Amino acid sequence: MACAHPLISVYSEKGESSGKNVTLPGVFKAPIQPDIVNFVHTNLRKNNGQPYAVSELAGHQTSAEYWGTGRAVARIPRVQSGGTHRSGQGAFGNMCRGGHMFAPTKTWHRWHRRVSTTQKRYAVCSALAASALPALVMSNGHRIEEVPELPLVVGDKVEGYKKTKEAVQLLKKLKAWKYIKKVYASQRMRADKGKMRN
Repeated sequence: MACAHPLISVYSEKGESSGKNVTLPGVFKAPIQPDIVNFVHTNLRKNNGQPYAVSELAGHQTSAEYWGTGRAVARIPRVQSGGTHRSGQGAFGNMCRGGHMFAPTKTWHRWHRRVSTTQKRYAVCSALAASALPALVMSNGHRIEEVPELPLVVGDKVEGYKKTKEAVQLLKKLKAWKYIKKVYASQRMRADKGKMRN
């Protein structure tokens, strides 16, 4: 069972405790089970992918024929033509240059997974409960050393903010700006060929 405070302080837009308290919702006292959270996340993430497959004709768009035995060459179909380096080269096999791949991918592969509603609800409750434990949150790399309380509850006036600079000032007053600076510093150059795309 997650250890949690029964009452949570409400902080004003000035970054100070307003003197009001709210009762901690029961969901924050749910048992934490990382295995269920991991299972549900892994399976639901598979539902975002799109089916892909190679062409059915890939590796077979050539007029290759088997030469038969007795020629002291490997028994693989060979391209029929003349006047080019391609003539006599092996074709079709997955071991051949320009041949088909082994076990070509199919669009009817089982891409998606069904996860029961009960498991999904359990995972959400477990993840919410974990977000209220400072030790677990900090072990994930979040910079919350100076944040006064977790979970952090702010008054309703914050909902009226229209400008980003107002939110920035609030985060600085609540001493949560160190976390935003960490996010700024985490920008990196995308690896591999993705830099050229889009």
